[in-house]
Amino acid sequence: MSEQKAAEFSEADGLAVVRLHRPALTRQVKEELLAALRGAAASTTARAVLLLGSDRAFCVGQDLAEHARVLEEAPDQALTTVREHYNPIVLALESIQVPVVVGIGGACVGAGLGFALAGDVRVAARRARFGTAFTGIGLASDSGLASRLATALGRARAMELMLLGTVFGADRALELGLVTEVVDDDAWEERAREVAAGLAAGPTAALVAAKREVAAAAEGVRPLAELLEEEADLQNQLGVTADHAGAVRAFLDKRKPTFTGG
Repeated sequence: MSEQKAAEFSEADGLAVVRLHRPALTRQVKEELLAALRGAAASTTARAVLLLGSDRAFCVGQDLAEHARVLEEAPDQALTTVREHYNPIVLALESIQVPVVVGIGGACVGAGLGFALAGDVRVAARRARFGTAFTGIGLASDSGLASRLATALGRARAMELMLLGTVFGADRALELGLVTEVVDDDAWEERAREVAAGLAAGPTAALVAAKREVAAAAEGVRPLAELLEEEADLQNQLGVTADHAGAVRAFLDKRKPTFTGG
């Protein structure tokens, strides 16, 4: 009987699923998670991606037992994992053009919070707990966490979470806007799948365009005129799709549209 992989990728009915089976990030877990995310990003048939952990935890960041061993045996290699693993994982998530739904069943801290915030929609169990964790072990953050928090929350709130390292619950995460929805503990995965499946059945080209527009606006560095031109270009592209024409006909016929992704 083969050993279960630490992270794996599967796809069915237009929905790609990346499952993280082990919450602490050893070298093996990081390599398998990166491979799974690249598989999802490379899919030409996935119309949405669902990123899941376990009931106990989504992801708790670096496996500190492994880290301590490397610090002792090869200290010059202890932090090479940021460029070798963490940065590529975040970039793989960023490269996924279709919507990414993250299901959070439990602890989501450190790099795990960075990974979760790299998704587009987050569904959390009420028992879930969140935290930045890095200053508590004498490190600066990785996985794009500081940037995501500053963009989502502004400077003051981001400083609070990064400097104080406070652990907070799902309701607080919802209040801050870091998660989209909080559900009962026994319903988080079912609800996350439902949201992801709904997106996978949606107007894929329009969703990809909306994601692109929000990402560009969030950067805050491009002039409005340039963003408006990009919007116009995207509308021209989407205006000739079958999904757009079909949705307009469905609206006029007072029925629910069916989207094919084309």
